[in-house]
Amino acid sequence: MGLYDRDYTQEKNDSQPGYAPQMRLGFPSLTPVVKGLLIINVAVFLINTIFSSQEGTGMTFLEKYFALYPISLFYVAQIWRLITYQFLHNGFSHILFNMLGLFFLGPSLERQWGGKKFLTFYLSCGVAGGLFYILLVMAGFLSAGPMVGASGAILGVLTACAILFPHFVVFIVIFPVPIRVAAIILMGIAFYAVISKGANAGGEACHFAGIAAGAIYVLSDSWRSALKLRFKASRWDKYIESERRLRLEVDRILKKVHDHGIQSLTSSEKSILKKATRLEQERLRK
Repeated sequence: MGLYDRDYTQEKNDSQPGYAPQMRLGFPSLTPVVKGLLIINVAVFLINTIFSSQEGTGMTFLEKYFALYPISLFYVAQIWRLITYQFLHNGFSHILFNMLGLFFLGPSLERQWGGKKFLTFYLSCGVAGGLFYILLVMAGFLSAGPMVGASGAILGVLTACAILFPHFVVFIVIFPVPIRVAAIILMGIAFYAVISKGANAGGEACHFAGIAAGAIYVLSDSWRSALKLRFKASRWDKYIESERRLRLEVDRILKKVHDHGIQSLTSSEKSILKKATRLEQERLRK
């Protein structure tokens, strides 16, 4: 499930306004979330290598409880595995090429989106890969086996970069390839491996879903942002209307107090006055 035999190039930064980032060979300046993900993945890999495979399972202790393993509904219901499987790897080359992808491509996205959005995107692509694999297993198309690795998330990152930074170039073995071409090639390979039920069909299903999730997330970003704005505008309108009604009700209650005295108020009207007083005090504190 790793990015086998693939190397990456680095974005060249420039602070000038409107500057389009260019790619050059070299080491990127790590961003906080990417750095954290690298540390966690490497740490988990080192810890996992300490444990030998448990007899009869072929899995280590960590893999037994944290790998994605849809062998039954009991295991499928353990939803934490959709996250934890992304931090487990089953060999040095597996983690090496996945972390190379994260190391060279991740910082560009994190700088573009910010850490919170990047982390959400990264984990979501991995979750999409895991869910697609589970779906194929439950449909009887693929046989169940333990799934580990961040490849779905990494390929989602690659796809996002292919859409947002089409001038990026990646290296397949020693051959420079435009990143969009690389993404299409990888998606084609994954799709063929799944439908032909190849040796790593489960892993390739995860790859395919990660690529698809990455593309859908980025391409839908504009309408999702518009939807959020409409939702916030709707909430604000409701808030304004609620405030208007409260002011009218307070004015009515105050007039009643003026005309008939405070003893004429009902318990509900007293509660409204207390609420209005509390809201006004909160505004003054801000």
